[in-house]
Amino acid sequence: MKKKLLSLGHGYSAQVFEKFLDPKIWEISATTRDIKKAEILTARNINAFIWPSADLKNEINRASHILLSIPPIESGDPVFESYFEIIKNAQNLEWIGYLSTTGVYGDHDGNWVDENTKLNPTTERGKHRVLAEEQWLSLAKEVGSPVNIFRLAGIYGPGRGPFSKVLAGTAKRIIKVGQVFSRIHVEDIAEVLLASMERPGIGKIYNVCDDLPASPEAVLSYAAKLLNKEEPPIVDFLSANLSDMVRSFYSECKRVNNSKIKSELISALKYPNYKIGLKALLASEDKKP
Repeated sequence: MKKKLLSLGHGYSAQVFEKFLDPKIWEISATTRDIKKAEILTARNINAFIWPSADLKNEINRASHILLSIPPIESGDPVFESYFEIIKNAQNLEWIGYLSTTGVYGDHDGNWVDENTKLNPTTERGKHRVLAEEQWLSLAKEVGSPVNIFRLAGIYGPGRGPFSKVLAGTAKRIIKVGQVFSRIHVEDIAEVLLASMERPGIGKIYNVCDDLPASPEAVLSYAAKLLNKEEPPIVDFLSANLSDMVRSFYSECKRVNNSKIKSELISALKYPNYKIGLKALLASEDKKP
């Protein structure tokens, strides 16, 4: 019998993960808020449903695996609110994966954090994520459901990287002294999820990031170097014209430890740092017709 994945919030990471699943082995159902996107998913032989209007009870009961990536709201995870009892009593579930964020740690002045670090988010988004994590972990504690939490760093990959802004001349190196971010290539996220499915835990929490936290300006400079372009202009953080969302990212600074995924799930990352990842991205772009 085929395994059945229900992807709730089938966005960028989930769609890349989809490509890692053999269609001979997997049947995929997914939600989207957009009718046109639902049509695209259907053309890929995915059972598409409109969130939040569709009734997903039957899909949950059929699923062997559930991937959760719908953004939380003030009251926590909307899937948990709507389908907690159904998921709690589902008989076929082998794995539940919740895609969270390293934003749950808050600001640590550039110091290292791991899965045992106390959560202290400074943004409303981060606080909502903490609540959503707590909700799903309560399911693991209450009935032993195979819930796994994945705290993702900044995601990049095909179609999502610095090259387009550098080529368009719109990239700027925003300088905030001491600021670093952790990152992760989307294909490494997929590899981690696959490994977790093969050895699902109960209430497991994993940081998903690469080995090299780095400043945003260093990444842009390297992207420009790969493209043989001049480095983007420097802009001081305090005077930069940034959206509230972007400015909030700069309010937190930490280095995220990834040793747990390498000791429990994968032996090594395919893209262990942004330099290797960006080189591979550029090479794949060059191969496109």
